[in-house]
Amino acid sequence: MCLKNPVMTASGTFGYGSEFADFIDLNRLGGFIIKGTTLNHREGNPYPRMVETPSGMLNAVGLQNKGIDYFIEHIYPEIKDYDTNIVVNVSGASVDDYVKVCEKLNDLERIPAIELNISCPNVKQGGMAFGTTCSGAASVVKACRKAYNKTMIVKLSPNVTSIADIALAVEAEGADSVSLTNTFLGMAINTETRKPYLSTITGGLSGACIRPIAVRMVWQVANAVKIPVIGLGGIMNGRDAIEFILAGATAVQLGTANFIDPSITVKVVDYIADYMKRHGINDVNDLIGAMER
Repeated sequence: MCLKNPVMTASGTFGYGSEFADFIDLNRLGGFIIKGTTLNHREGNPYPRMVETPSGMLNAVGLQNKGIDYFIEHIYPEIKDYDTNIVVNVSGASVDDYVKVCEKLNDLERIPAIELNISCPNVKQGGMAFGTTCSGAASVVKACRKAYNKTMIVKLSPNVTSIADIALAVEAEGADSVSLTNTFLGMAINTETRKPYLSTITGGLSGACIRPIAVRMVWQVANAVKIPVIGLGGIMNGRDAIEFILAGATAVQLGTANFIDPSITVKVVDYIADYMKRHGINDVNDLIGAMER
């Protein structure tokens, strides 16, 4: 999969892409990643499942979606003709679930890549359970690699001791790229009611508050693996995107920022172009990992 620029969107924050067509020209993006898709219909977690936090938000949506067959029949025909990379975020409760979804997506001509979500902290089965150990992560990637012959991005969990080790494990099993980080496990309590704000008690923390940790993890992984690294986690503007690229990210994903400004992605595309012009850089690849020490 080739990108026209390094700006993408983060799954779960951009719907199926078409929801943002009134705000931006989707064709200007390097790609967009659709919401988490599972084998079967999922209702997600009970409400309340979102709460604002200082410089961020907690969510426990729980991969609400109508399943892969609904996507293929109803969503894919509506989005397949955009002139950009459309990536499907894939999740499952078992390795077999992941494989079955991958098999179905492998036949879709206009889907050049998938993002295996082995890192969601908001579901009771699968998700983060696979992404928190090298063996678990490797088992999913190995099985899906046999079922899917196009670009496979693996989305890593930050809720681990060594994210570089997890990255190395999925690289060894055939991952073409890794994206990081997913949300951090957090919680918030209403002190007046003495009850948690989220129905699930804990949820995934995202937004500007996690950026310094995400940048550090991207830098660590980029220095450990040979495959491209996609950076995300608290990117709110163009300067943030450049920071991730300097740390070693080949591309970036914007997530929570889409809720604040639905046109932020194209603004970041323009910022990167302007930054390169100001610094006399002709090829964005020259910025990747270009942090000086």
